[in-house]
Amino acid sequence: MTQTTATPAQPVQRRGSRRTLVLWGIALTITLVSAVYQRLTGPTYPVRGTVTLAGQDLRLRLTRTHGGPGDQPVVLTMPDTAITGQVAWRRYPTNDEWRTQDLVRNGDRLEGVLPHQPPAGKLEYQVRLTRVEGAMRDTALFPPRPAITRFKGDVAATVLIPHVLAMFLGMLWSTRAGLEALLNGRSQRALAWGALLLLAFGGFVLGPVIQQMAFGDWWTGFPFGYDLTDNKTLIAGAAWVWTIWRLSGQKSARVSILIAALITLVVFAIPHSTWGSEIKWE
Repeated sequence: MTQTTATPAQPVQRRGSRRTLVLWGIALTITLVSAVYQRLTGPTYPVRGTVTLAGQDLRLRLTRTHGGPGDQPVVLTMPDTAITGQVAWRRYPTNDEWRTQDLVRNGDRLEGVLPHQPPAGKLEYQVRLTRVEGAMRDTALFPPRPAITRFKGDVAATVLIPHVLAMFLGMLWSTRAGLEALLNGRSQRALAWGALLLLAFGGFVLGPVIQQMAFGDWWTGFPFGYDLTDNKTLIAGAAWVWTIWRLSGQKSARVSILIAALITLVVFAIPHSTWGSEIKWE
């Protein structure tokens, strides 16, 4: 009777598989945290807060971006029918006079609109709520400092979804490459190439297409402007091009990969759309 025994290679392979899964899990967690932070701190993320009106705490939300044709809706959930409101707005950045419009009640909501602006046009706006009951009158402003919203052209989902996916995967591959380099693993070269190709496709192929659809310009970063979204893509791309150059000719590029991964993580933590396209009304 013969007895089979595990070869030494089997436990080594299992340890390698576990190590790979753990590293991908860490990279995915770091990428998700970075992406969520970037989204929540960006200038186009809705402004949220609570105001107190006649003893009631009202939770409010106002959008700060509008794509496509038509006016930007202003919608507040407001079940108390004794509450009325106005929206005040003006072009940003200007010293224009504030214009106001009454919010119209539609069931449990107060609704209004901000007038459509050309791509990259911005408005600052604020809602003014009033509740009158007998001789008692109470008012509230939201937000305390006016919100700034930016208008843009309509961006096709067939371009936007692949762009977002490619950029997210590029960040993921970049982080994973950095972890592999940190542990001096054997997959550094393949992961570095993956990071570069994904970031190049998402940032330098699809990115300019989206910029053109949204704002009418292909590129608004260096040397043509100060758009941080374009500039941070340029910095990350340059870091990975440099790293791939270092990898050419079978050179060791462990430090280069670590630096490129760190640069990518830092620049993509900058909120999306910061210093973005903006019409200078004056």
